[in-house]
Amino acid sequence: MEVLRSAASAAPVHQVSDIPRVIRLLTQSAPSTQRATIEKYFTPSASFTHPVCRTGSFEGSRWLIWCIYRWYKIMSPRIEITIDGVAYDEKNLTLYVNIHQVFRIWVIPFFKAPVSLVTVLKLVRYPPLPRQPSYSTPISPNDTAISSSHRSTSSEKPLYFIQSQNDLYQVNEFFNFFSQFGILSGLLLLWQFVATALCIVGATMFWPISWVEQNVIGGNREKSIGDAVRG
Repeated sequence: MEVLRSAASAAPVHQVSDIPRVIRLLTQSAPSTQRATIEKYFTPSASFTHPVCRTGSFEGSRWLIWCIYRWYKIMSPRIEITIDGVAYDEKNLTLYVNIHQVFRIWVIPFFKAPVSLVTVLKLVRYPPLPRQPSYSTPISPNDTAISSSHRSTSSEKPLYFIQSQNDLYQVNEFFNFFSQFGILSGLLLLWQFVATALCIVGATMFWPISWVEQNVIGGNREKSIGDAVRG
């Protein structure tokens, strides 16, 4: 998640090594450090998306991200968090971070929510590559994440900033926030097995449709059912 101070070809190595430290700054540090981290590594128009809240993207939306992280830390002052893995899509400037955490709410005794999630981080490059548009809100020269030593020539190593963060949870993981002892997650697990059984029943009962698709239509690439009926 850090601003990456390496050449694009070397970016993945530096991102993997830097991400755990920056995530811990966002989730486990003092309020002033937490805010400084957001202002340093997120663009001014960065967006944040979570199953229960979102900010959208507009000039100044980074402040909303700080408010979300601050309330998150107020609710759970001591957060256990582990980075299980990081993948970097260099072509699309996207980071995928596999995380698991234990979330506790201090006003509810004995409550804890062990959850796993994948955080998707969209990055932007500064300066942008030639002939490529910059992101929607250009970073100000006075932005705290950019020092004057990194703004002069095209030969300088690029910086990367977070333009959006999207936290993705499986439904059963999300239920852990609202149900102690995994009750809702257990009910969902039971329903998922039932749904799998229904898929087996459906695939068995309607096998002629698959036969027609395979032997008459030839799959999605050839023709539709309507075309097959019309000959």
